[in-house]
Amino acid sequence: MTNPKSSAFRRGGRRVPAFLAFAALTSAVAGCGDTSGGATSGGAAPGAVPSASGNLLSAQATSLGTILVGSSGRTVYEFANDSGGASTCTGACAANWPFVAAPATLPASLPGVTGRLGTTTRSDGARQITVASHPIYTFVGDSAPGQTNGQGITLNGGLWTVASPAGAPVTNPKAGGAPGVGY
Repeated sequence: MTNPKSSAFRRGGRRVPAFLAFAALTSAVAGCGDTSGGATSGGAAPGAVPSASGNLLSAQATSLGTILVGSSGRTVYEFANDSGGASTCTGACAANWPFVAAPATLPASLPGVTGRLGTTTRSDGARQITVASHPIYTFVGDSAPGQTNGQGITLNGGLWTVASPAGAPVTNPKAGGAPGVGY
């Protein structure tokens, strides 16, 4: 695990408490439940918890703006250090930021996703989905749909941000101003 006292483990200039990182990792390993709530996949109202849509990706309205979520309603992120459509998140980085695997057949389009869908081949040979040439990931610190605990974290040598439907990073600060709080 990354040293929480290092400069690589900061959120908006503040250190992220070590217990948050430990709790996130513990939750991910324990497989905390999926509380998909009652939001609809057709674009939840801000403050609503995204629901599973069955689509590889979908756009959901949140207090951060409209963001991408995976098929289970979990928030999707991108890494500022990735370039040229290639993932640089491997090893310990990939343990914190699991990549979104590309299906055998990539859909031509997805509801609300405006960025061009594509794939990249990772250094281990696995295929990862890209949106507008940005490889995308989930975060182990998000234990349920509706959480954006990875927004604005500098970890593993770069900035992590929620992905927009166009594939651009969402640069809004975390809603509510408190670490660990969902939409």
